This record gives sequence, structure tokens and C-alpha cells, in this order.
Amino acid sequence: MGRKQKDSVTPGVSLNAPSVCVKDTGTAKGRGVFALRAFAEGEEVEAAPVLVFRTSFERLPAEVKRFVFDWARLAGARGTHALALGYGSMYNHSNPANLRYEADAAARLLRFFALREVAAGEELTINYDVASGESEADDEYWFEMNGVTPVAD
Repeated sequence: MGRKQKDSVTPGVSLNAPSVCVKDTGTAKGRGVFALRAFAEGEEVEAAPVLVFRTSFERLPAEVKRFVFDWARLAGARGTHALALGYGSMYNHSNPANLRYEADAAARLLRFFALREVAAGEELTINYDVASGESEADDEYWFEMNGVTPVAD
């Protein structure tokens, strides 16, 4: 008789679908992420799983560079960048933005929080120029670094 093997299940992170949708913004930005309900200031809007790349930014494909987050700065994991799944890499830029984000390194998540009350139907935005996840920046270095011309609303 063969040995019985134990089922070993590693506990994971249970994620709830956020109350958001993707639709056309009606501007040159194209698609954006919109709130399906109101969010209170400080409320978590989404917990997005991330794929972590352990390589320098310069070695990433050009198509990926426009969607990754500076995981080294956010999570303290030197030489890494992260691609947010879910809606995380779909949020458009605004300065100031109505969301901020922070890393949950242990769970490999980016958590997005409302910075103020957000109305149902409002577009949800992050600030691309603040690698620390905050909402306001004095310049637009991200766009210059990636050779992108910012699109006005």
C-alpha cells in the first residue's frame, strides 16, 4: 500500500471584486476606471494582486514600462517593479488624483484608497508622477521619462 499524502494548502488572500467598471472616458484618454458606488475618504477601493519583476526598469519591454509600479520604492524590494492586475494598471493619471496606493508586500498586493469622498460614476485616478503612491506632484517626470505627452481632460 502506498503512503497517504497530506493535502497541504497554503492560505491565500481572499479578494473581493471592487465596485468599479471600465468604460470610455469621453476624452482623449480613452478608457478609464469608474466608481459604481460612492466611496468614503480612506476607504479601500481595490486590492490588486501584482506580478513582481526582479529586473531594472531599463530591461523591461517598452510596452510594460508604461504600466509598472516602482515596487522597490513601495515595498522596499530593491531592483523590482510590479504590474498590478485587476484594475490596478488601468487607472488614469490626474494631478491631484482621487486615489492613493500602497504596497502590501507580504500579500503581494497594491491597495488603492480613496483620498476624499468619491461619488458613484466618478472616474478613479492615481498620480503617475508620485512613485510613493500619494496624490499630488509638482512636475510630470513620468511622462517625460516614458516619452508620453500627457492628455488633458
